[in-house]
This record gives sequence, C-alpha cells and structure tokens, in this order.
Amino acid sequence: MTLQHPFSIRFVQHVPLTKELLKSVEAARTRYHDYLTEERRKKELEAKARKRKAAEDDLEELRKRKKTILEVSQGLAREADKTAEEAEAKSGTKMAKLISKFRVTTTANTAMVSHKEFQNAGKEAGLQIWRIENLDLKPVPKPLFGNFYTGDAYILLYTTSAPSYYIHMWIGNECSQDESGAAAIFATQLDDFLGGGPLQFREVQNNESITFLGYFKSGIKYKQGGVASGFQHVVTNDMSVKRLLHLKGRRAIRATEVDLSWASFNKGDCFIVDLGKDIYHWCGSECNRFERLKGSQVAIDIRDNERNGRAKLHMVEDGAEPQEIIAELGPRPTIAAGSPDDEAVDTSNKKKAALYMISDASGSMKSSVVAQSSPFKQEMLSHDECYIVDNGADNKVFLWKGPNANTAERRAAMKTAEQFIKDKNYSKLTQIQVMPAGGETTLFKQFFSNWKDKDQTMGPSKAYTIGRIAQVEQIPFDASSLHSNKAMAAQHGMVDDGSGKVEIWRVEGGAKVPLEPSTYGQFFGGDCYIILYSYKVTREQHIIYTWQGLKCTQDELAASAFLTVKLDDSMGGAPVQVRVTQGQEPPHLMSLFRGKPMIIHSGGTSRKGGQTKAGSTRLFHIRQSSTNATRAVEVEPSASYLNTNDVFVLKSPDSTFVWRGVGATEEELTAAKHVVSFLGGSPTNVSEGKEPAGFWSALGGKKDYQTSKSLQKTVKPPRLFGCSNKTGRLVAEEVPGDFTQSDLATDDVMLLDTWDQIFLWIGNEANDVEKKGAPQIAKEYVECDPSGRSGVPIITIKQGSEPPTFTGWFQAWDPKMWETDPLDRIRARF
Repeated sequence: MTLQHPFSIRFVQHVPLTKELLKSVEAARTRYHDYLTEERRKKELEAKARKRKAAEDDLEELRKRKKTILEVSQGLAREADKTAEEAEAKSGTKMAKLISKFRVTTTANTAMVSHKEFQNAGKEAGLQIWRIENLDLKPVPKPLFGNFYTGDAYILLYTTSAPSYYIHMWIGNECSQDESGAAAIFATQLDDFLGGGPLQFREVQNNESITFLGYFKSGIKYKQGGVASGFQHVVTNDMSVKRLLHLKGRRAIRATEVDLSWASFNKGDCFIVDLGKDIYHWCGSECNRFERLKGSQVAIDIRDNERNGRAKLHMVEDGAEPQEIIAELGPRPTIAAGSPDDEAVDTSNKKKAALYMISDASGSMKSSVVAQSSPFKQEMLSHDECYIVDNGADNKVFLWKGPNANTAERRAAMKTAEQFIKDKNYSKLTQIQVMPAGGETTLFKQFFSNWKDKDQTMGPSKAYTIGRIAQVEQIPFDASSLHSNKAMAAQHGMVDDGSGKVEIWRVEGGAKVPLEPSTYGQFFGGDCYIILYSYKVTREQHIIYTWQGLKCTQDELAASAFLTVKLDDSMGGAPVQVRVTQGQEPPHLMSLFRGKPMIIHSGGTSRKGGQTKAGSTRLFHIRQSSTNATRAVEVEPSASYLNTNDVFVLKSPDSTFVWRGVGATEEELTAAKHVVSFLGGSPTNVSEGKEPAGFWSALGGKKDYQTSKSLQKTVKPPRLFGCSNKTGRLVAEEVPGDFTQSDLATDDVMLLDTWDQIFLWIGNEANDVEKKGAPQIAKEYVECDPSGRSGVPIITIKQGSEPPTFTGWFQAWDPKMWETDPLDRIRARF
C-alpha cells in the first residue's frame, strides 16, 4: 500500500485481509478521526482568539474615544460657559441662550452630548413634537399638533404614565435627504437620552402606523411646503389664509392640502374650503354620513386650535355652494365622480413574515435567515442578538434588540432596518418599528405562536399577553357589581352571574332535540348544542350559545348555524349570538350550571345508542376561571398535560386519582368531586410532589409539565376594526388609538377583538353585503392570525342591543347616543 496522507490509505494491489492488517486500518482510522477533531478544535480556538482580540481592540478604541470625548466635552463646556457669560454681558441673554443650544453633561466617567430640547423630554405623560429646521430641533406648538408640512421631517415622543416611550420619526414626501438624515440622528440621540428603552417608529407620509394615527383623533393635516419655503408652525390667528383640504379615510382621517380649484374636488369625498374667517365643510353627493361626521371633526379642530375659535363653520352640500365659495373658486363646473379609497387593507394580508438575525461579526451588518415563514417560536430570539421580523408584504418591518446584543448593533438598529428595506427593494412607504426586549408591540408579538411575557401563565386554550407598554388594568371579579361595573363585566365576559333561565338542545338530524335538565353541563365532542340563556336587567334579554364539538360532522355544524339563525329570527332578532368551539368556552357559559363544573368530553355523543366507548384511562383538567366558574376538560392521559396551578382527575381501569397542584384552589377540588361522581370509583387524593408509583404508571410514566407558579392574568389591549364594502370590496380597517363609542359607524359592521373573544357589531344602516360577509371576515381574521390563534368565540350583536360584555370596552358608554342623529349633534357645534 502507498500512503497519500499521514492517515489515508490507498490499496495498490490485492492484499490478504489478515488480523494485523485490519488492526492497522482501524488504527489509521482512529488517528485520522483524532486528527480531524484536533484540527476543528484548533480552528475554534483560533476563531475565539480572533474574536477576543477584536473585542479587546474595540474596547481599547472605545476607551480612547471616551477619553477624547471627555476631554473635548469638558473643554467645550468650559468654553461654552465662558462665551455665554461674555455674550450675556455684551448683548443680553439672547446670544447666551443660542450658544447653550447643545448641553454637555459630564461626570467623572461619562460624557453625553444632548440637545437642549431633550432636557424636558419624557418628563410628563403625553405627546411632544419637534420639527427639523435647518438641521436643528424646534418644538411645535400644542395647538398645531397634527399639522405636518410635506417638505419637512419631524420627531415625536409619546410618553405613557408607566413611563414608557414611543419615538416616531416622520418623513414628508418632499423632505430633503439632509433633513431626514438629521431626523434619524436626533431620534437615535433621544433614544440614548432615554436609556435605549423606547420603541422607535419610522413614519412615511400617507402610510403612518396605527399607533401614530391614534395620537390625532381629529385626523392629521398635510400642508404644502416646509422650512425651505418659509412656512412656520406659528399660531397667528391668520384670517387671510386660503387653502383647500382633501379628506380621506373613514377610521384614520388624513387631510391633504391640494390646489384651491374645482379640479381638486370629487363627489365621493369631503373637502374643507378654509378661507380664514370662514371654514366651509363641503360634502360630495356620494360620501356617507360617517365620512361627513369625521370631516366635521376636522373642521372643528381647525377652528378651535388654528383660529383659537374665532372662525365660523359652515356645512355645504354638493350643488348648494354659497356665493363666498363661488367668488373664490369661480363658476362651479361638473364635479368628477368619487374613486375607491385604496388605503384600507384586508386583514387576511397580514399573515406572513420571515425572521432574520442581524450581526456585525464580519465587520459589517449582515442578516441571516432564522425562519422563512411565521408563526415563529419565542425561543428563536437570543438575548445576545438583534432580529428583524420581515412583514414586507404588508409594508412593515420590525427590529427587535436583544438586551445583551453589542452596543454597535443596538445603536445601528434603525439604520440597519432602512438598509434591509433597500436590499429587499421594498416600497419606500414601508413602516419600521424598533423595539427593545420587554417592549414588544402587539403587532410584533402576533407573529409568535407561543409568546409569553414575564410572570405569565397559560391555561388550557387561554393566552394572556401584555408588555410594559399599552397596559390594560386588570379588574378583579365581583358578581355583586356586575351591572354597575361594565368594565369588569367586559374583561370577564359576564353579563350577569349565570342565575337566569337555561334551555339546551342537541343538534340531531337537522333539528333541535331538548336535553334532560339533569344532564345540563355535560358536553360531548361528537355533538353540537344550542343553549338559550334568558336574563333580566331592566328588560328581558337573551343569549344564544352555539357549542360546536371538535369531532361533530360537517352536517351538524351547518345545521347548528341554521338552527341558531332560525331561533334568533323567531325571537325577533333580539338575542346576542355566540359561536363557541370546544375548548374555548367563555366564562359566562361556564357559569350557567348552578355551581356544578362544565364537563367537556373529548369525543363521543350524548345520543341514546350513539355513545362511543370511552378510553380505558381518562384524564380531566379542572380549572377555575377568573369569575370563579369551573370547567373540567378531558385531555390526553399523559403527565405532560399536568399543570401546577390546577386539579386533575385521573381514571384508570383499576384506580381513580384526584391530583392537586401547588397552586390549585378549594373550588377546583370541589369541582373534582362532581367529575369523580360521574366517572365512578373511590378516589385517592394525591398532592403534587407526593405521587405514588401507580399514578405515574397510569399516565405512561413521568414527564415534564407546566410548573410556573405565577397565577397573574393580564389583559391584551383590545382592537377595533370596521368592515365595509364602501370601496367596492369588503375590507376590514383598524380604528387607530383609544377608540370610543363614536367610532362605531352605524352604516358598517364593526369587529372588536378582545383576544379571547371576537364581537361583531351590526350597525342599523349596514347593507346586506356587509351583514352577510362580516362573519366570514371574522372567521378569516382569527384563522389568519400569525400567532396561530383559532377557535375563538365569535359574538354577533346588533346596534341598540349591546350587552355589558361589549359596552364595558368603551369608556363612558351612552345607551342613548343613537336616539339623536350624531351628525345633528356635531352640527350643533358649528
């Protein structure tokens, strides 16, 4: 044989395979394996050494920079103080104030240059806005918040009472590259000044985030020009102004300044002819009542904030223009028809994203694919790195900053996201959100199927999520105050304490078959049930629950929907309809069985002769809801389904166990007795940590299970959408900001998402297409949720018959609001 390599063998002629030869071959293989292992180890050590050396060099460079900055900044501070004193002595305080525009803060070890405007940034809850003027920051007066010059860039800071911070960088369509670059620098400096904790958003004119639009409930107004054109944000009460504003949008109102001529008008929209002393709200013949209502709010906002209430408002109908408008615009020509509003986006588009990791290990920022499509797992996010969630198909890119990621990666976050958009050839209108760990937005978290925040537990089919931003206060349940505390009723999904009248039917052969009352509370996965609940507050009210088992047939599903509508029609359309999927039962349904738990069997049916044989070993999970109602759900008999917070009943062929977790309640133990009485057998009580061998063997052996002892349950902020076909196709558009009752458009169907249930609100003036299509939108909305959410109860209610579980999500709900025309009420303010 001839050796080609110290450890490789090539046979050149036939050699008898003796034991000695086999041993030498095996020894050569072992040496070769050891050689490869040693080579890999050497390479890894060399890579670590290079990385350590690079880190040490970076650290040394940072120390040198820090020392230089400290020396320079201290010198600047001394020079600035000296110059300011001289200037003040020579020409008063004006020059001194100008020199002190930038303030240098120094301590023994640090030096930070911060703009003078930042000294009061984030000190109080609320909104602060600055415009970039000549590469400097100038505050915008509060009365003019919501006005944006299209040739400028702005920095907005919104501070919550927590406090937590949102930084928005807004770029106008005609803004120069210098000003947008300055805005990016100031946004980064403001982020540093606030400790690196704020969420950062890049906003582009006409494509702002829902968060941004929520600050301006009266709409945002785009003004032509900017700093370079000499336009200033000054409250002057200028009565000589002449301009035309074009209003677009039903939920998020945008008022764009256009040419003051008839050519700018169309019949489908509202316009504001602003002539200084008189403000005319012109309504096209094709625009609807809700658009008129929103347009009126913009006109009132201009009068009250830009004119300090000194202008007169006028409502003008298409074709009935007063002489003042004719004198300004000339004779009225034929007005063009309206065009579809293409800003609304179907929610089904918001379902796909990719996950990338960002690293500068190679010397420049590079992105590498972690997952090609959502939903993702939270474990994919390492605290040592930064990541991009690419939702470019929906014009959104999110950058998440790991708490232990290096400083360069964290500081370059916005710049990295902007470069990512360029590399992907995405639209320049793409929104960017930059967030630190712990400050994740709802839109970001929806791409993760298992997102859990700190101190959070998840029960069966229940997921509560919350961050330190946009918190919703959790209100403890108290049955005695249900009717007076609507916010509590809404959070817990309770219209009353469940003591009203209950009737239950099983769907069988396309008809309703009444159940024996003694079996109320038993639900089988192979069946569908219709539950009619009647209760009285000031008048008798009704709820129809349609419970659909996971193993029922398609025919039964269709029949249950048909029979529900039929029952609703027979009662004059007054009942609230609630569709419930097995495992997603709302607290109120669980409370209807007179203190007994709701028992849900994984399969089978309650029909005579149709009962399938249950498994030899069965496991029931018992949990008490926030409203003190209990539910026993049959789960797979495996130890991995146990939960330290709850009680379980285990029934095997030769024994029955009641297992109590450390965090379980006495009420859950009591509910277990009802389950045992149904299953039969003499139970053995077992405490967590003291299980006998027979318990584990019945479950197929010990396995890891949920052991978090945190019982804190928090609420996810609700979201409101309008479902409308006013554009020619049925779309759902989100209402920005903190919604109110007045955001419910009476000519639309509205969708309220409170995370564990979906409400469909039917406006009295909604058309048939919207009424029939909205339930499908609600179904698709849940099915397309990037987090993988499914089976959420969908509750259909009609305008004027809203239960407290719905009205409690709206502050100061007024049951008499629609007794008078909202348009007449707002006209009274003209």
